Amino acid sequence: MATLAAREGLFAQQKATKDRDWTGTTPTRYPDPDIIVLDDRFKAYAIGNTPIQRLYHSPNMLWAEGPAWSGVGRYLLWSDIPNDLQMRWIEDNGQVSVFRHPSGNSNGNTFDWEGRQISCQHGTRKVVRYEHNGGVTVLAENFEGKPFNAPNDVVVHPADGAIWFTDPGYGSMMNYEGNKGPLELKEAVYRIDAKTGSIAKVTDEINKPNGLCFS
Repeated sequence: MATLAAREGLFAQQKATKDRDWTGTTPTRYPDPDIIVLDDRFKAYAIGNTPIQRLYHSPNMLWAEGPAWSGVGRYLLWSDIPNDLQMRWIEDNGQVSVFRHPSGNSNGNTFDWEGRQISCQHGTRKVVRYEHNGGVTVLAENFEGKPFNAPNDVVVHPADGAIWFTDPGYGSMMNYEGNKGPLELKEAVYRIDAKTGSIAKVTDEINKPNGLCFS
């Protein structure tokens, strides 16, 4: 009960600050009231000189997911899953525009060592890579002869360039964020070898694996 009360207090504090200035002209430093820390271990990763700034808001955007930063293009990319869109914010001028439509109801995005975008598509149940020449390469669409459930998040390993992704199946549970259909594989985490392209299951012991990150 004490933990629940503490969390309710944190959410109440956040609600009280929802009308803050999101432009960044009046930056709020850590401890930021809009960052709710549920586990004290997170505090070790807080950067004290970085304010929260809202880059974009639109009533037409249904669900922003899978943000990824392109260090080559100097832009931020993200998915709007139900709208079947990918959006892009450009650092130089702050403009936001549709980057890709249709997107295959993409969720997670990342960039590989060559600056190529990699996306997890709920709608097609695939992991794809967008090439510099405009082509699209399918990196993963099935495992042991069965289609993936709905790849969710993806990240490139900093040591060997291998592509890791999760397949919890959320995008196949309803048409809102993909195409509803049966799940033929146990939810799992997979690894795509950077040199051979071979796909290996890393683990299926995690219930509905979602986000991935390497330090």
